[in-house]
Amino acid sequence: MPLLETAAVSVRFGGNVALSGVSIAVEPNTVTGLIGPNGAGKTTLFNVITGLQRPAAGHVLLSGADVTHMSPYKRAQRGLARTFQRLELFISLSVRDNIRVAGDMRNASRRGPRIDVGREADRVIELTGLADVAGRDVAEIPTGRARVVELARALMTDPKVLLLDEPASGQTEQETETFGELLRRLAGDGLAICLVEHDVSLVMQVCSTIYVLDYGAVLASGTPAEIREDPAVITAYLGTTEGVA
Repeated sequence: MPLLETAAVSVRFGGNVALSGVSIAVEPNTVTGLIGPNGAGKTTLFNVITGLQRPAAGHVLLSGADVTHMSPYKRAQRGLARTFQRLELFISLSVRDNIRVAGDMRNASRRGPRIDVGREADRVIELTGLADVAGRDVAEIPTGRARVVELARALMTDPKVLLLDEPASGQTEQETETFGELLRRLAGDGLAICLVEHDVSLVMQVCSTIYVLDYGAVLASGTPAEIREDPAVITAYLGTTEGVA
């Protein structure tokens, strides 16, 4: 069963339709891609999923439960986490302290056993390859590594579903390759990951299913091979399949 589903989600801003009947499903143990031109509605869909934007129609389901009218923090308590297109970090704090903040919030907001924040932060830092910069202020590290800090902070909340909004932005080619390997490992450990990303090569390499949005509607969905060869997707977004892995 999908851990995350949207069912015929629509969003309107005045007379403008931002999303029109969008349905996607994100399975555990997989990375699902969400691609499309700028303004296609990708971030708006993330905002609906996380509760920052109320849909005009449709439903959001987490683990089969309808959370459409739940607040963002209650969705987070149910295991939903996200990163943002624009970096949202405490730049005056160290990498470690940025990650620890999420652990403190996890202890404060959830029922059940409290975690050892320091020990869990060390585990996540090691998992995400941030040990070499853990003691440095976020303002001192490159943007590509700061993107990984955001991911690590999200992991500290112990999510079941992870939404990543352009996480490879600002990364070098080597950083992107390492990041892709990390995403595959996290999915293999049971996470359901939904990835919005303009680096199409990364999407093709790590995703098992891809949804293409165009003008707020699902233009196509399928495996990377199917999306790569879809004439409508090539016309609307890819332009060419040359160089797309």
